[in-house]
Amino acid sequence: QVQLVESGGGSVQAGGSLRLSCEASGLRFRDYHMAWFRQVPDKEREGVAIIKYGSRDIEYSDSAKGRFTIYRDDAKNTVYLQMNSLKDDDTAMYYCAAEVRFSRWPGLDPRRFSNWGQGTQVTVSS
Repeated sequence: QVQLVESGGGSVQAGGSLRLSCEASGLRFRDYHMAWFRQVPDKEREGVAIIKYGSRDIEYSDSAKGRFTIYRDDAKNTVYLQMNSLKDDDTAMYYCAAEVRFSRWPGLDPRRFSNWGQGTQVTVSS
């Protein structure tokens, strides 16, 4: 059974930084693309960043480019999202997602991910 557990969320002032972590179990981590999504109430889930298995490729949303960095440690079964220069608009629940590399490349489309964590809340205040 695949489990994804996010941590590292919290409250921070605008301009600050947070690092989110997502520890995976129940899967062969190195064979999975890993991604971060976020969602605010009454809005669709939005892709933030994705890292291909083996760190072969990385993709960011326009809002994340230049401020966020996704990386993974396959030895620890963990994917991270370093978020810098946080803005009020970054306030959301952040979710980790995993999709096996044998599937069609999911990009930042949440419909193409089969495995999800419970989320960690990020609140940015000015």
